[in-house]
Amino acid sequence: MGKGDQKSRRGKITAGSYGKKRPRKSSKPAPAVVEKVEKPMKEAKPKAAPKAKAEKTEEPKEAKPKATKAKKTEE
Repeated sequence: MGKGDQKSRRGKITAGSYGKKRPRKSSKPAPAVVEKVEKPMKEAKPKAAPKAKAEKTEEPKEAKPKATKAKKTEE
């Protein structure tokens, strides 16, 4: 991979050929830059008011004592 390699840039310079790795300078002038035209945004439709949720009456849950795991080292 160096001067003798046709796929590398250096190899193309040595061989005097052109390709994708070493494109020729274009004789055409660069295309003019086109400015982007902003499109007017659509008006946002008002969202429907959220429906009122039925209130649930939850009974307080009884507090359960947490279960303790037995250690493996204890017998």
